[in-house]
Amino acid sequence: MSYEIVDFHTHPFDDEATNICGHKEYCNMSAENTVTYMKGLGISKICGSVICRNSGESMTYANEWEMIADSNRRALDLKEQYGDFYIPGFHVHPGYVKESCEEIEKMSKLGVRLIGELVPYMHGWRDYSCKEFDEILDVATQHHMVVSFHSIDDDNMDKMVRKHPDTILVAAHPGEFPTYSRHLNRMQMSENYYLDLSGTGLFRHGMLRHGIDAFGAERFLFGTDFPTCNPAMFLGGVLLDDLITDEEKSLILGDNAKRLLGL
Repeated sequence: MSYEIVDFHTHPFDDEATNICGHKEYCNMSAENTVTYMKGLGISKICGSVICRNSGESMTYANEWEMIADSNRRALDLKEQYGDFYIPGFHVHPGYVKESCEEIEKMSKLGVRLIGELVPYMHGWRDYSCKEFDEILDVATQHHMVVSFHSIDDDNMDKMVRKHPDTILVAAHPGEFPTYSRHLNRMQMSENYYLDLSGTGLFRHGMLRHGIDAFGAERFLFGTDFPTCNPAMFLGGVLLDDLITDEEKSLILGDNAKRLLGL
């Protein structure tokens, strides 16, 4: 059976400073060959945000919002370069509520529906349950955004989910057994809570089968965290898993992402 594979979790880059691979000197990576590489693995679309790193003279910013605005601009520029292959994600910040809400409205008019992956510790904030982020999530929900976020601080993630049951939230990285169990608990709190399989991935045998049996294959999305992680490993974790049916693989590998993002 063939599948349309959508990588829900990537961090595309347009230069060395924004390539967050830890071993990039060995990997022959460029913005130009990313499409060829990913399509060679069978991945037809990638989603996600550019991560700006505030290092070096060419990457200095007056404040966090300048960094985020630059990252969002780069994402739109890459969309122009990549076309339908790339679904851009953009960043927001609770320290800049007005700017973040304006960014949501602007992106919505451009047809962009993905916020994130949000990586707070790289942009100078941490609390998913603060009132400022509540306001941003309310606006995101009004604009039917999908909010992808890095998993940190289980208690604050619990609070966020309880306060925003109508917001489509996609958590990144299953983690080890205790972390994965907390993700499944949050799935019980809200039918709009999803998990992407990037980062730590599916390295514990049977963990995806466990999640599917509890909540259905519709709640999981394929993701790789490229260029930080090797996409081939994540593909094998789904494609070669004989505990998962072909129909479940189809949902996880692409159908769920297409449904959430209106593709």
